[in-house]
Amino acid sequence: MKKLITLFTILLISISGFAQDFYSKKGVAVEGYDVTEYFNGKAIEGSKEFNATYQGTTFYFVNADNLEKFNKNPENFLPEYGGYCAYAVGKKGEKVKVDPKTFSVENGKVYLFYNAWGTNTLELWNEEGAETLKKKADENWVNLK
Repeated sequence: MKKLITLFTILLISISGFAQDFYSKKGVAVEGYDVTEYFNGKAIEGSKEFNATYQGTTFYFVNADNLEKFNKNPENFLPEYGGYCAYAVGKKGEKVKVDPKTFSVENGKVYLFYNAWGTNTLELWNEEGAETLKKKADENWVNLK
C-alpha cells in the first residue's frame, strides 16, 4: 500500500509540475485568448463556453470550430516556451508573464511577449535578432521547464 501511495504522489507531482510549465492565470492559458486565432493574425479573447483542457491547463476559444481545430491537434497551437515571454526566455533565461495581444507567428509557431510599462519585448525581439534569440530561448527553455 505504501508503494502505491508513493507512486500516486510522484505521479501527482509530475502532473502538477508539468501543468505549471504553461503560463496561465487561475488555470486558464494565455489569459483566455484563443490560441488558434493567432494563426489568423488576431488576438481575440475566447469564451468559457468553448473550452478544452490540455495538460492541466484550460484553453478558451471564440467558437466551436476553433475548439475542434485545437482538439484535433493541440500541439500545433501551443505558444512556444509555455506561453511565457519569448524575449525573456531567450535574453535572460526567465519566465515572464505576457500581454496576450502582443504576439508573433513565425514558421508556424506562436511567440508571446511582455508589453507593459513602456517596454514592448516584441520590438526588442525584432531589433536584437529573432533568430539568435530563438536559438538561445530553445536552449534556456530546457532548463526552465
